[in-house]
Amino acid sequence: MLWFGFGFNGFGQLGLGEELTLNLPKPVWIKGANVESKQIRKVVPSWSYSAFVTEDGSLLLCGFISGCPNQFLCLPGLDCLDVLPSEKYLIVLLKERAECWDINTLDCEGKLAKPMWKMELPAGHNSAFPLVANGHVFPQPPFFRELSPTVQAQKMALGNEHVVLLTSDGTVVTWGAGRHGQLAHGDVEDVSEPRIVEALQGVPMTEVAAGGWHTACISEGGDIYCWGWNESGQLGLPSKTLGQERGNSEERPIEDSEFIAIQSFPALIDLPQETEASKISCGSRHTATVTRSGELYTWGWGKYGQLGHGDTKNLDHPKQVEFFPQNKFCVKDVTCRHWNTYVLCLL
Repeated sequence: MLWFGFGFNGFGQLGLGEELTLNLPKPVWIKGANVESKQIRKVVPSWSYSAFVTEDGSLLLCGFISGCPNQFLCLPGLDCLDVLPSEKYLIVLLKERAECWDINTLDCEGKLAKPMWKMELPAGHNSAFPLVANGHVFPQPPFFRELSPTVQAQKMALGNEHVVLLTSDGTVVTWGAGRHGQLAHGDVEDVSEPRIVEALQGVPMTEVAAGGWHTACISEGGDIYCWGWNESGQLGLPSKTLGQERGNSEERPIEDSEFIAIQSFPALIDLPQETEASKISCGSRHTATVTRSGELYTWGWGKYGQLGHGDTKNLDHPKQVEFFPQNKFCVKDVTCRHWNTYVLCLL
């Protein structure tokens, strides 16, 4: 397995050693001196740095780390299973507990700071992080938030201001800020407690993802549904911003009434040739999906090359990233956050 990264690299957060190019609009193999792609089990980016969980349970941080001039910090021997990074805090999932550190207290020599918060977990816990026993962690205080036992949580994704949860029977539940329609309840109101997305009831889902202010999910049949803010085309729906950029180049000019700024109900998004999706992830204002046949499609905001198409253009429709089939790579998974995209491939 190999990891590739593209998008914003202004702080070296793509883990490419000496490569500090601001924009990387094409996928680049993570093979720098700091981290070897084959050793990486999971990548979770924050804005100014990325966290790499290795096969041996070590944690590598690449990018802007306070007091670390080489943009690289190694925390070995943690038995780390997963991680939730933010600009101020770093929450790590270990075999028997979850811990939170202030990112500014980490020692550049790899010495662990005293955790500012920790939570003991049952032996053999296997929740899909950020889910933990009886609730979930959150990258700001209070770091643990309880969930009702009636919510049989299977997967969870955190947006900038909202949460999307998938239950064990495939039901989608959302709560948090809703001013961009990212909760899919048909309005732009905030919701303080988990609430079922009624428009999707009866259609079991297998994946959920949350961007800055938009949300996406995949059904058992491989269909993609998106909702929320569409300022940069991140929903895969006609965006007025992109329409103005294109001017009159369209074969048929799009009427203002056809542009979507906010989509407060789930919208079905078509991939070319009726392709079925298997994985999905959202950045701040872009979206990426992996198909069951191992292809990668991206769309939305592309200013830093986070769409992987070799340019910095925005897109309001899914487009295949040609790099992977051209190099005979089969894509297995994708992780987006803020202005970056990471892709896991098979040779």
